Amino acid sequence: MTDYERFGDYQASDRSTFGTAITFLCIGLGVGSLIALLLAPQSGRKTRNLLRRRYEDAFDAVSEKAESLRDRAGEWRDRGAEYADSAREWTENAKEKVRPLGRAFKK
Repeated sequence: MTDYERFGDYQASDRSTFGTAITFLCIGLGVGSLIALLLAPQSGRKTRNLLRRRYEDAFDAVSEKAESLRDRAGEWRDRGAEYADSAREWTENAKEKVRPLGRAFKK
């Protein structure tokens, strides 16, 4: 008896492959981290200090970037408010100029 006769047509599993991929990704990250720590050319204390310094540097860089983006967004908001104010003034002036013409047509 062949496998085809024994099991029939192949039917794909209903389970999602996304969960499996995430599981294998986490396992790979864990194994890679463990191997990296075991094969590190420095002592544990030096490695921890190096990791802490790099974390602090990355945190500072991200904080600086976030602050610059906040400043930039504030500038855009201010510029947008200026455009809105100038548009409002322009429409008010146009309304004042057109209003007498409307009254003249009504008469």
